[in-house]
Order: sequence, then C-alpha cells, then structure tokens
Amino acid sequence: MTDDRISASEGDSSGSLPEVSAEHHGDHTHRDVSGGLLRPAVFGAMDGLVSNFALIAGVAGGTDSGPVIVLAGLAGLAAGAFSMAAGEYTSVASQRELARAEIELERTEIQRHPIDEEIELAETYRAKGLDPDLASKVAKQFHTDPDQALEEHVREELGIDPHDLPNPMVAAASSFICFAVGAFIPLLPYLLGASNVVPALIMSLTALFGAGAIVSRVTSRSWWYSGLRQLILGGLAAALTYFVGTLVGPGI
Repeated sequence: MTDDRISASEGDSSGSLPEVSAEHHGDHTHRDVSGGLLRPAVFGAMDGLVSNFALIAGVAGGTDSGPVIVLAGLAGLAAGAFSMAAGEYTSVASQRELARAEIELERTEIQRHPIDEEIELAETYRAKGLDPDLASKVAKQFHTDPDQALEEHVREELGIDPHDLPNPMVAAASSFICFAVGAFIPLLPYLLGASNVVPALIMSLTALFGAGAIVSRVTSRSWWYSGLRQLILGGLAAALTYFVGTLVGPGI
C-alpha cells in the first residue's frame, strides 16, 4: 500500500522541496518573548504597589493616625508616579535621539561610500549563512533604493526599526498611569475608612499575587509560582519597612 504522505526528508526526482504532510500545518505560533505592552504595564503597576505598600506599612508601624497615613500614601503615589514619568521620558527621549543620530550617520555613510556599504551588508548576510553570491545579490538589490538600503542597514547594524522608534511621551504617560494604579491599591482601604493596616495588607497581597500571576503569561513559570513569588517579595519589603516604622516612629 502506497503512503500518500511524503516524508520531510524525501523529495521528488526533480529536486523540488518535499510536500508538507497533511497532518502538519506549519502554522505554529510563539509567545512574545519581549512581553509586548503587558510586561511594562504590569511591572509598572507592581512597582507602585510594592513601594507604596511598603511606605504605608512603614508609616502605619510608627503611628495610628489615619490622616497621616493617607497623606503619606498620597505623597508616595504622587512622588513615585511623577518620578517614574520623568525618568522614563528622559530615558526614552535620550534613546530616541541616539537612534536618530545613528540613523543619520548611516545615511551619510551610504551616500558617501555606497559600494563599501553594499559590501558591508553582503558580508552581514554571509555571516548569517547565506551563499556569498546570493548575499551579494541581495545587498545589491537593497542598494538600488537608498531609502530601502538605509532601513536594511539600520535593522542589521543597530537592531531597530527606523519607522518604529519609542515615543517618550507615551512611555512617560504609561509609566505614570501604571505606577499610580498600583500605588493606589494599598491606599484605598484607608480612603474607605480603614483604621489599621490589615485591610491594606490583605488587598495589597492579593494584588501582588494577581500581578505575579499575570506576569507568568510572558514567562515559562506557572501562574501560582509567579504569583506566590511576587507575594512573598512584596510582603517581605512591607514587613521590613513596617519594622523600621515601629522602631523609629515612637521616638519621633
């Protein structure tokens, strides 16, 4: 009985590529290893949650005054969010400016030394395993269009997409919002009338576990492992800060 499926290791007499088995669809997908937008959003919120939770716990360890704790929490939220936004804006703006400068440098090199840059691009392809003749042909094809050549050089040499540079305003706004959302969680129970740190503790630890579980979507860890790890780390930071508050608070 003849098997109508052709093995991947076999070809026909004409030397053409083997057919794909009907059982193999070849359309598998991979997870986004960079985390996409989920990773910075969750980690930004987690940063705000842990830092403000620890701050509120430290103040609560030194005083029973609800208004003082609320003031400290609001100050921590505002200071942290503005600091994150300012730092992210400066970082991304500097990165964007550097990228643009390098792109312009590459543009100048292509204009002044087109042959040398074409050879350089071909060598890049050869280093990746392309046949030397094919590498030269591909590089020559790209260099028939200066703009296309520039894009390819930038991608190969700088590892960036010249049409998709990071936006500092977007980065600053997202950092501000994510941090503020996280920092608001441990503060919420006090705004609703809580008189001690226990409700904030429960809400914050729950949120920490949830954030850790969400992060597991961009890692190989299970949701419960990631959640439990973040709960322990955040809880430890708050516990140590609370201990410092109990030591320092009574003496002030």
